[in-house]
Amino acid sequence: MNDPVQVGVFLAISALIALATYLHVRGTRSSGATDAKGQERDYFLAGGSLSWYFVAGSITLTNLSTDQLVSMNGNQMLLVAWWEFAAVAGLFILAFVFLPVYYRNNCTTTTELLQKKFGDRNIRALISVLFLAGNLFIFLPAILYGGSRFFLSMLGLDGGLENLMMSSIILATIGAAYAVFGGLRAVAVSDTYSGVLVLGLAVLVAYLALAAVDFDLSGIPADRLTLIGDDDSDIPWHTLLTGMIFIQTFYWSTNQTITQRAMASPSIREAQKGVLAAAGIRLLIVPLIVVVPGIVSYKLFGDVPSDGAYGMIVAEVMPVWLSGVFAAAIVAAILTSFNSILNASAALYVCDIHEAYGKETRSVRKLGAIVSVIMSVLALALVPFFAQQESLINTVQQLYGLLSMPILSAFIVGLCFRNVKAGAAMIGVVLGVAFYAFWSMYWQPAHYIHGMAATLFLAVGVALAANRLVFGQAAELAIGRGEAEPAGGPT
Repeated sequence: MNDPVQVGVFLAISALIALATYLHVRGTRSSGATDAKGQERDYFLAGGSLSWYFVAGSITLTNLSTDQLVSMNGNQMLLVAWWEFAAVAGLFILAFVFLPVYYRNNCTTTTELLQKKFGDRNIRALISVLFLAGNLFIFLPAILYGGSRFFLSMLGLDGGLENLMMSSIILATIGAAYAVFGGLRAVAVSDTYSGVLVLGLAVLVAYLALAAVDFDLSGIPADRLTLIGDDDSDIPWHTLLTGMIFIQTFYWSTNQTITQRAMASPSIREAQKGVLAAAGIRLLIVPLIVVVPGIVSYKLFGDVPSDGAYGMIVAEVMPVWLSGVFAAAIVAAILTSFNSILNASAALYVCDIHEAYGKETRSVRKLGAIVSVIMSVLALALVPFFAQQESLINTVQQLYGLLSMPILSAFIVGLCFRNVKAGAAMIGVVLGVAFYAFWSMYWQPAHYIHGMAATLFLAVGVALAANRLVFGQAAELAIGRGEAEPAGGPT
């Protein structure tokens, strides 16, 4: 993209997306609320105004960024498509199990549900801190690294740390601007406009990649073309029967960054339409674009190290006149994921920590902006760590196991049982974090996905045991008895 014309196309497309977002957001009036709850709903839930197509577009693009396009193609094998196939199940669970509960309880954040079920603000704050830690130490720096790595690879530039950091700083600055000035409404609208461009061009890349090898994948090792992983693969087949479904349930149904979009519709039915549309995209389009280019790149270039395969195949097959457009699409994918996580992080801090402990918030927008800027700066400092990892997608998934299953255990205990103290669930969460750290970093008796399943069962079991032994209360199943009272009992 050294041609001035291509640079001009890139800048024009990027500016057009920003302009279209601005015009749409400007034409949507906020409620004008001055109280904290009203401001939160306006800034973090778009005033409950997101139509189903904006929900679908925002969910799709929030998840689909360079950590998928770059890192999954970087594995150069079909097996990683299981992350996307399993995600469809996770989206169905969100639509029909969790969303009705969030809407019925009028939640701004997913963790607010925990406070209402347990009758305790401390568990809400604990889970929010874990979410914030995951966003700060894992997702935000991974997105910045993946985006920078792609551009340097695509443009044939040196992938040294200096160039990675410079590119990351630019991406973080632009992404933070969307989150700071526009709130969720601007984020969701830009996600959807960008989504059409990103998905369309990513499908084109997959087609052109196949055409470059005459749709002939012969010569590629069988282990790179199979969906049945052996014990030594990144996703052994038996992990699909244990931790995989729990990972997807956590990510799509309790993760504030994702569910926030679905909680911002005017009605539960509108939200469900958006989630199901996102599931359709995830099933029919996303697996194609996150594995095919990488597999073809193996045939053309061999084993490409450091997640560089996607950038190389794009540079090889993409027509020169489209390079500027594609660069703009990738920037859009990076920014939508980055600013979505920033907005969700601001919501978690403002609603679950700052205000939950009685601190007055005169301007939700201003406090959210401060949180977003701080998160961006700290994430940049962690980019060098991810630059040292062999596989970005595997590193992200393995690290997030420290938080995901312990967090999910709190939701399971809160929704499935009555008469459980918040302190018992918190004990389960903390021991779950410690157990997974021991499993994945020291013990390693089996694959980390199995470790996630074991962590979840342990955390739930510990919570129920602590409830009986420490707090002297016997838990009761709440499933199948209608709307459960708070898990901690009457408050």
